[in-house]
Amino acid sequence: MTGAAARPRRRRGAAESLGAVVLCFESLIVFLGGLVVFGLRALPDPIAPWWGIVGGVVVALLMLITAGMLRHRWAIVLGWVLQGVVALGGLLVPALLIVALVFGVMWGYATIKGADLDRRNAQAAAAHPEVNGEDS
Repeated sequence: MTGAAARPRRRRGAAESLGAVVLCFESLIVFLGGLVVFGLRALPDPIAPWWGIVGGVVVALLMLITAGMLRHRWAIVLGWVLQGVVALGGLLVPALLIVALVFGVMWGYATIKGADLDRRNAQAAAAHPEVNGEDS
């Protein structure tokens, strides 16, 4: 650096951090699920099998983008919608219902319990500002 002070890194909450981890790992599984849909030719007859790969890639990319936007409330809602999309994939390949169940529970824990931890941390920081390096 040439004299310019580095901008402090934005503090991420527990819900944002945990949710991003869940969505990033799930995106890999969803991509692989798209390959399974393609390989099993699980799509209805008039639809070409390669659309399974396209669907898996699109949903996986949406999950990765959403993971980066979790500081916004709408991204949490979009994460829930994506969990529903994965569950709908169970209509094509029943094993995706297991994926939807496992990652849905992890997503719920990350968003609900993470928000609770964020509230507790905010209350603790407000009650004891000197611990966090803030002056009152």
